[in-house]
Amino acid sequence: MQVRQRLWHSAARTDTGKVRARNEDAFLDLPQQGLWVVADGMGGHQSGDLASRLIVESLAELPADGDFDDRLEALRQCLHRLNRHLCLGLTLTSETPDLLVGSTVVALLAESSRVVCVWVGDSRCYLLRGRQLFQLSRDHSLQQQLITERGLSAAEAANHPGAQALTRAIGASEDLQLDILELESLPGDVFLLCSDGLYQELDHNELSAALLRPSPLLALQRLFDVALQGSARDNLSAVVINR
Repeated sequence: MQVRQRLWHSAARTDTGKVRARNEDAFLDLPQQGLWVVADGMGGHQSGDLASRLIVESLAELPADGDFDDRLEALRQCLHRLNRHLCLGLTLTSETPDLLVGSTVVALLAESSRVVCVWVGDSRCYLLRGRQLFQLSRDHSLQQQLITERGLSAAEAANHPGAQALTRAIGASEDLQLDILELESLPGDVFLLCSDGLYQELDHNELSAALLRPSPLLALQRLFDVALQGSARDNLSAVVINR
């Protein structure tokens, strides 16, 4: 019997942080299936933790075998089904307009050297290649929209009222638009999936320094040590994946 060589190693962690009463983040860490996910329930809304948990539990149940393109399509369809489900729940509770159940999601699917990142919202995917850190995902937020469409600097956009508001999320609109990025991975690549609570506590150099550590577990430890030294106003979640 032929045994498939394991190319990927990973570690994952979540923390409530110093301010929030509950953790609305959830993650999935399945290196044997080449699937990793971070979902961030929409902060300040009821049942955000249920939405993020529903996402990771549903994605965990997807078939782990079969053609890679079929697996990617199944992941996409699963997110669209969940979006319709959460939007239906919102419609049924229209008498309570403050009840909005939703979540961001960033997922990484890998097979051999082929890697695809799928996301909606402002949870991020980074790639450390060599000693250079790249942000692969682009936030679906008002802040990013101001930078892209109005040419504001990152600092100017961050000071805009409502800059952190999401422009896309699972459960936020019946018309779900997922972003998908495919690339070929190289030996030594390190990927980071994380919620905004994690990356808002670390600058670019701190993220790079953490991911340069020799294992996913050590990188994860460094990320959380630095983040929890800060204000940690939001929930923190991260998955580190090494090839």
